[in-house]
Amino acid sequence: MSDRLSVFKTYKLYVGGKFPRSESGRVYEVTDSKNNWLANAPLSSRKDARDAVVAARKAFGGWSGATAYNRGQVLYRVAEMLEGRREQFAREVADAEGLSKSKAAAVVDATIDRWVWYAGWTDKIAQVTGGANPVAGPYFNLSSPEPTGVVAVVAPQESSFLGLVSVVAPVIATGNTAVVIASEKAPLPALSLGEVLATSDVPGGVVNVLSGRTAELAAPLAAHQDVNAIDLAGTDEALAKELEIAAADNLKRVLRPQPVDYFETPGIDRMTAFLETKTVWHPTGSLGAGGSSY
Repeated sequence: MSDRLSVFKTYKLYVGGKFPRSESGRVYEVTDSKNNWLANAPLSSRKDARDAVVAARKAFGGWSGATAYNRGQVLYRVAEMLEGRREQFAREVADAEGLSKSKAAAVVDATIDRWVWYAGWTDKIAQVTGGANPVAGPYFNLSSPEPTGVVAVVAPQESSFLGLVSVVAPVIATGNTAVVIASEKAPLPALSLGEVLATSDVPGGVVNVLSGRTAELAAPLAAHQDVNAIDLAGTDEALAKELEIAAADNLKRVLRPQPVDYFETPGIDRMTAFLETKTVWHPTGSLGAGGSSY
């Protein structure tokens, strides 16, 4: 009996709820920390980036219009699916980041917990960031947060999974849609995450995952007129400056790179960074001599 040949996995992009190859047909070699070949990842083009923005914009209305409670259920389902594929992701993270099996498993556990953490915030962030404002006049003055729109996310380069989820989850938890550029050197956990999202009730287009050259993909996204915000977490200082200048053309919200310990419990900064505040004034009627509203 001949030895069985194993089936190598073909990694693909995740755009609009589907798994296309790059329209360019290009791939690049992904290696582990010892420079051993792991897989060929799609080398995304500018056209792939534009297609991802179209998919994200198409999905924005339905996702932002869903109830916050429903978004929380969907995010929790992602955590459930990640738990079921824990061993696979531990193996991919170990290869990608040169970690031992135990350390990689700890990273995956922290990542799953991070999804659960953000799932719990979906229907609470409005109470924290909104509210009634005291004004001098006979008005109700109410502020409430709304999602910004399509957010481009340059994922962290070194933290291929925990860092990735730590920047993607807060974007979609608040009703935005995302175009994500995976870690250039270690994109495989991000591409596998697309498979989880596709089977976790996350509507197609809410998260779109691209792999390839970070600078090549980030430039058209920063300049894209239908991208409303960009997270520069995975850029160096020179690239961040270049992208920030490009983003200014249509007044994108920009979250600059900063030192982060992704194992620490996050605050709400990454959620509020991509929220707009809508304030409504409503007359209460003339105040009488007795101080009553009507």
